[in-house]
Amino acid sequence: MTFPRRIPMPLALAAVLLAVPTALAGCSATKTGDTAGSSDSGGTLKIGLVTKTDSNPYFVSMRDAATKEAKAEGAELIAKAGTADGDNDSQVTAVENLIASGVKAILITPNDSKAIVPTLKAAQAKGIFVAALDTQTDGNQGVDATWATDNTKAGEEQGAYVKAALGSTAPVLAMLDLQPGVSVGDQRHAGFLTGMGLTDDSPEIAGTQDTSGDQAKGQTAMENLLQKNDAINAVYTINEPAAIGAYTALKNAGKDTTTVLGSIDGGCTGVTAVKDGKIAATVMQFPSKMAVEGVKAAVAFAKDGTKPTVPASGYIDTGVQLITDKPLGGLEAKDTTWGLQNCWGTAS
Repeated sequence: MTFPRRIPMPLALAAVLLAVPTALAGCSATKTGDTAGSSDSGGTLKIGLVTKTDSNPYFVSMRDAATKEAKAEGAELIAKAGTADGDNDSQVTAVENLIASGVKAILITPNDSKAIVPTLKAAQAKGIFVAALDTQTDGNQGVDATWATDNTKAGEEQGAYVKAALGSTAPVLAMLDLQPGVSVGDQRHAGFLTGMGLTDDSPEIAGTQDTSGDQAKGQTAMENLLQKNDAINAVYTINEPAAIGAYTALKNAGKDTTTVLGSIDGGCTGVTAVKDGKIAATVMQFPSKMAVEGVKAAVAFAKDGTKPTVPASGYIDTGVQLITDKPLGGLEAKDTTWGLQNCWGTAS
C-alpha cells in the first residue's frame, strides 16, 4: 500500500489548523486523503499490543491475529508482553515504551486491572487510543473500549451442560476455581452455579479448591477433593489446563468414565480433550476476534477519530460457543470438528 507524499507547507499549516478542534476533543484526525493505515504524519500507522505474557498460547494467538490484521490494514503492530501473568510493572514499562515510540493506539490485556490505569490514562492524555482485550480495567478506566468474553455466560453454558449430562442423577459437585479476587474466576464460578441451578450454599457442592488455572494444581485439587468425597460425579473447572489435570486425577482413581467434567477456553488442546472423551464439553472463547476488532478500531480512530460504541456492560462481547460431540438438553453446540477448525493454539 502506498501513502501520500508530504503536502506543501501552506497546505500542511491549514491542515493542522483544521485538526485543532478535533484534537481538543480528545481525538486524533488524519489529513484528507490519508489511507486507513496512515498516521497523521503521513507515515505508517503504529499500533501497540501489550499482552499478559508472550508464552501462553491464548495470548500468542491474540498477538498473531493482531499482527495479521494490522498488516492487512497497512499498519505496523509493535507487540510487547508482561514478564509473567500478574506482573504490572513490566506492562507499565511496555506501555511507556510504546508511547515513546509514537504509536497512535495501544491494545492491552491488563495483568492488574487497577494498577495499570494511571499509565493508560497518561497514554490517553497524549491522544492515544487505548483499548483493553480479554480483561476489563477497574471501572473501565483508562480505556476507550474493551473487547472480552462474557465469562458469566461461559460459566452458565458449562453448568447447563453438566446439569443436562447428569440427567436425573443428583450432583455431587467439585468446584475447581481460579484464585480469590480475580473477576474472570468469580464470574465463571457464579455463572456455572446459575447454569446448574445451585448457589454457593447448596449441599450438592462437595468441595471447592483453587487451581490458579494450572494443570498440575488442577490434578492436586481433584485428588484432594476425591479423598474427601469419592462420590463426586461432576466437576466444574475454571479452564482447560485445570480440567486436564482433573481428568488425570479422575482416571487414576478409576472415575473418569463416571464423572461429568466441564470446562472453558476453546484452546486446541482442550478441544482435542473433548474429542478424546476426557472432557465432556468446553465453552470456547475467541481471543483472535478480540485482537482483530481492536486493531480495526485503532485504524478507524487514526483515520477520523471514531471510537466504538460500548454497551452498558462496559465491554463488547466477542461471544462464546459450547463445544461437545454429545449435544444435550437442547443446548446449542458445535462439534469438535468445528472446534478444531476454530480453536486457538495448537493441540498437544
